Amino acid sequence: MNSSHLRDILKRIDHKGYPAYKDTKGRYDFGKYVLCINHVQGDPFASPSKLSVQVKGSVAGFDEHLYDEKHRRIALQDHILRRFFNIISEYSFKAKGSGKSGLISVSRPSQEILERSAVCINENDGSLTVSFRVGFPAKGRTVMSDELIKILFDFLPECVEKSLFSKAYKPEDLKCVADLADDQLYIRNELVKRNLKAFVADGAILPRQSGISDRPMKNACAFKSPESLAVTMELPHKGPIRGMGIPAGVTLIVGGGYHGKSTLLKALELGVYNHIKGDGREYVITDATAVKLRAEDGRSVQNTDISMFIRNLPNGRDTVRFSTEDASGSTSQAACTVEAMEAGAGLFLIDEDTSATNFMIRDELMQRVVHKDEEPIIPFIGRVRELYEKRGISTVLVAGSSGAYFYEADIVIQMKEYMPFDITDEAKEKASSMGDRIHAEEEFTGKDIKRIVKASDSLKRNDRIKTKVFGTDGFSVNREEVELRFVEKLTDDEQTNALCSILLYMIRNVFDGEKGLKECADELAVRLEKESFSAIKAAGEDNLAMPRKQEIYAMINRCRHLISIK
Repeated sequence: MNSSHLRDILKRIDHKGYPAYKDTKGRYDFGKYVLCINHVQGDPFASPSKLSVQVKGSVAGFDEHLYDEKHRRIALQDHILRRFFNIISEYSFKAKGSGKSGLISVSRPSQEILERSAVCINENDGSLTVSFRVGFPAKGRTVMSDELIKILFDFLPECVEKSLFSKAYKPEDLKCVADLADDQLYIRNELVKRNLKAFVADGAILPRQSGISDRPMKNACAFKSPESLAVTMELPHKGPIRGMGIPAGVTLIVGGGYHGKSTLLKALELGVYNHIKGDGREYVITDATAVKLRAEDGRSVQNTDISMFIRNLPNGRDTVRFSTEDASGSTSQAACTVEAMEAGAGLFLIDEDTSATNFMIRDELMQRVVHKDEEPIIPFIGRVRELYEKRGISTVLVAGSSGAYFYEADIVIQMKEYMPFDITDEAKEKASSMGDRIHAEEEFTGKDIKRIVKASDSLKRNDRIKTKVFGTDGFSVNREEVELRFVEKLTDDEQTNALCSILLYMIRNVFDGEKGLKECADELAVRLEKESFSAIKAAGEDNLAMPRKQEIYAMINRCRHLISIK
């Protein structure tokens, strides 16, 4: 059907009851693009209607080089979405009506470049699909066709013209997007080649504006690497770039309060994602498998082997297959560590401030007073070297109160007024004069345990499942909450939306009571890599952002009653 048919429908249903809008569902040819009305809201106060615009590749006209590789395609999709968001926001609520009438919205990108379902470019022909929402206008619950005609025939064509065709962009801007994506991928590959776990470029701006703004702080001190840790890379487009390389091993970040320790760690934490030009962290790149570890008092743990860190609990509680509905700080952090290992993490990021003290350290005096045979916790300091030397997992740790990790660290970085200084030699020299090194534990010889995942039969059979997402804090499925607020690598609530969809898909199609958790999560991660959002039957969704495999593991491990892990 062409656009005139849609206009005729709207004129016919004008001033009728709101359900008459259901007649508009379908595909309409507007010449340069096709408008799809995929879902019509039930009333003007309900969640807005779902629409999409489809543009043929020959019409969109973006150069094939901009989308022929996945990293460039995601960057271009992100760039288009930002333009579409800015333009369409100018028209939101300009049409009149009750409730959500006149609302026009699309995913709002953050500083990170994420793969999103809102914009999709076909890698084969360059065709473009943008999904968004519109509040169909009404007076009370009476159709206001003229206002919707204004949105679909006046506002939308202008938004499409200014954002979905290559001629609306400066060629140099599009090239800059692709070049940055290439350079960021190059750094990631160089980390592997040079046995580095992170790179922080000279000139990077790490501090953020405020606790509610992730934009770079104005007039902030630009980062500069200490000479001893400086590495130079010859990027494909930017050319030579110098910065601090954090080598594999154990790295300790120390310094006084408010001098930038946690700011550096946060930048490393978010370095698993690429950032847009102008963010200040474009060239802060971290091992893509990095996981932030912390205590999570009260979380559930199912059948997890935490015996590497906790043994001989009172009353003979099993720590090889440990389960609890209310984990303590130490048991929760132990579980997080083991689960991250299972998820394939190659780097642990830890801040002393958010860790359980008794999980991280037992000083010499405490060991003398309370014999280790009477203490079930084997602290992280007793395993940190083993994790690297035997399992290949590096650690970057922020510490401000205990110097015990000086003995175990390969590199010690002191932050002074947001500038890094390599004080490894000085720290080692002073530590050697103290003579109170905490002795490492015997090597852990436990075996990997296959954890079988089984979904609730009632959920498998239920086609009417109610879900609700609480930002990045988590989501609920039929009022059963999955809490994710301490999974700190989630930066966008659309990632939480995706995790909710992933869980429902896995409950119905993957968790069969025979496959192990690792097998299930790895299988899904491969499918998501190949098929993107269509792998979870969510291609029609307009508000999903891709999580990493590590966050998929984290989500599954935090389900209380929706699944069982045996």
